[in-house]
Amino acid sequence: MAGELEGCKSLSGLLSGLAQNTFHGHSEITEELLHNQLYPEVPPEEFHPFLAKMRGILKSIASADMDFNQLEAFLTAQTKKQGGITCEQAAVISKFWKNHKTRIRESLLNQSRWDNGLRGLSWRVDGKSQSRHSAQIHTPVAIIELEFGKSGQESEFLCLEFDEVKVKQILKRLSEVEESVSTLLQAT
Repeated sequence: MAGELEGCKSLSGLLSGLAQNTFHGHSEITEELLHNQLYPEVPPEEFHPFLAKMRGILKSIASADMDFNQLEAFLTAQTKKQGGITCEQAAVISKFWKNHKTRIRESLLNQSRWDNGLRGLSWRVDGKSQSRHSAQIHTPVAIIELEFGKSGQESEFLCLEFDEVKVKQILKRLSEVEESVSTLLQAT
């Protein structure tokens, strides 16, 4: 049994499947699928505790957002623990984390956001071509387009038009915000 659960390719596939299911929301990757595809010769009563152990290790690593020094210390402790993992399994887990850390971290961050985020901002300066007052025609206006949305959902767009006075007011407010942030940063 221990030799059957040692395979580097199978363990790497198992970790990928667990990450897809746990962190990326792919519910079609089930325990049964992982068992049948990667460890068909291992009885379910032996596979399920192994799967739970690997899921726990992966969740611990991801929730702590471990850097590679922390990861090495954590995996070393796991190899020395009674009922822990083997050195070969630790090497596969380490390689997996090095290759997937960024994507898992981004996925966890996206899952933790409740509200829309700013996806994009574009701007341009145009000359006004229509107005109720003829004196305003051909005056410069700033057009700002904001793109909002949640990850995995369609974006919403907001288009704003500002004349010179409004642009100056916004710049003044932004400078006040910048001063406040600078003050707070200097206090820490």
